[in-house]
Amino acid sequence: MINGADIMVKCLEAENVSVVFGYPGAAICPFYDSLYNSDIKHVLVRQEQNAAHAASGYARAKSTVGVCVATSGPGATNLITGIATAYMDSIPIIAITGQVRSDLIGRDVFQEADITGACEPFVKHSYLVNKTEDLPRIFKEAFHIATTGRPGPVLIDIPIDIQQNTIDEFVYPDKVNIVGYKPNTKGHTVQIKRALELISESARPIIVAGGGVLGSGSKLKLVEFAEKTGIPVLSTMMGIGVMPSEHELYMGMLGTYGKAPANRALHEADLVIVCGARLGDRAVAAPDQMGQRAKVIHIDMDPAEIGKNVKTTIPIVGDMKNVITSLVNEIGDYRVPQEWSETIREWKTELLAIPPTFDGYVEPRHFISKLSSMLRSKAILVADVGQNQIWCANNFRIREGRFLTTGGMGTMGYSIPAAIGAKFARPTRDVVAVCGDGSFQMSLNELATIVQNDLAVKIIVMKNSRLGMVRELQDNNYGHRHSATILNDAPNIEALAKAYGINCATANSNEEAEKIAQEMVKSDETFILVCNVYPDTPSI
Repeated sequence: MINGADIMVKCLEAENVSVVFGYPGAAICPFYDSLYNSDIKHVLVRQEQNAAHAASGYARAKSTVGVCVATSGPGATNLITGIATAYMDSIPIIAITGQVRSDLIGRDVFQEADITGACEPFVKHSYLVNKTEDLPRIFKEAFHIATTGRPGPVLIDIPIDIQQNTIDEFVYPDKVNIVGYKPNTKGHTVQIKRALELISESARPIIVAGGGVLGSGSKLKLVEFAEKTGIPVLSTMMGIGVMPSEHELYMGMLGTYGKAPANRALHEADLVIVCGARLGDRAVAAPDQMGQRAKVIHIDMDPAEIGKNVKTTIPIVGDMKNVITSLVNEIGDYRVPQEWSETIREWKTELLAIPPTFDGYVEPRHFISKLSSMLRSKAILVADVGQNQIWCANNFRIREGRFLTTGGMGTMGYSIPAAIGAKFARPTRDVVAVCGDGSFQMSLNELATIVQNDLAVKIIVMKNSRLGMVRELQDNNYGHRHSATILNDAPNIEALAKAYGINCATANSNEEAEKIAQEMVKSDETFILVCNVYPDTPSI
């Protein structure tokens, strides 16, 4: 005989899960009791939302599934923002929640919440488990759904009695057969042929790469295609890292907060090859105009994204790696015209912006650029949301590592828990979280998680005593009326770090910041670097 809680643990073990992030409670206690006897490591976060963010960071850094766990009611509802963040960025996570007894559902008993209903807009699929014997099938399906097609979160809500009930034996399914769920992975051969013809006729083509390139593991294939054809590459924020930042064909991030050369290339292109990107308003402010100026090839696993924001000439639905491999194999000897290549090189030089410095402050864009060279080549930088995100996106130079952030939902407080997840996934790599003093205060409780697990995560706080990006919007659009965007100097971050037993230092110039950063990078302990930033420093 085996109970449901033991089955849940065995399902995770069958899926090779080694780490889960969570916070216990009464309705999920049977699972936690079974987990006690497992080799799966449980990471106790200090708030459930951060369990989902940590699972996301883990999934992205290791190219696998992240798992988070919470109890019923407020524990489950606290997960929602983290689940929604993963959904918008197409990150595969499994969210396991406890639920009140099956016979009490719908009676508004203590800590009951309809979490499957509440999460409906933010998951690929959700399960409310009714029978203990269904658990193996449901877990097998959940991991399959989360990782196939367009990746995303799956929720499994399990009443406490289902965890406690027993069945005769545990058998984990070998395969999945879900009626109606058959993602197209190959890409239509006729559409690929049409795309090749369009590329061969183009004089000023560009590639716009999004998070779908990284999520599908097709980064190297995209680089091969770009180098074979000479087509310059732009990225969305979620696509940063598809090419090394210093690559001669990489133009940087496009969009409202992007780099001038990238936006210029998008404006002048006659063909835009969109790879795994939705091209939302931050990436393309006027999508209708882009569709009129250039022809568009849009490659995506999710047919719902193709043509949603930008008019598409040739849609290709399929797995990115398969489609790009076909393009590489069949493009022949096509090379972009020499004139377009020379123009691209000129723009990268002429439109290079050098930020001004202010005495008594760290210039964040310059410092982030310098930080890049201090870290090892496979370093992982996790940027939070706000001005710090833009400073990192445009100035951190990726080599072989990763740039992680929340692009779709833009969730403040993401960086520290996601960095925790990334460090568990890649313990030998440099992992750095960059946040503003506003976003830092949204997840500073996770410093306890870092200390408890002895994680050498480095945290950089860009302190301008402002909610910087909103304040910037108020300056530009609301007559400098700073409503609810001015922070005071609290907390004293050095004193706070001392309370947690974490090394901390403050910099008031680039020279100080670089000197401290050198020491921080060499240290094998957690470190917080506070950079005092001039309050009116712009995002770009």
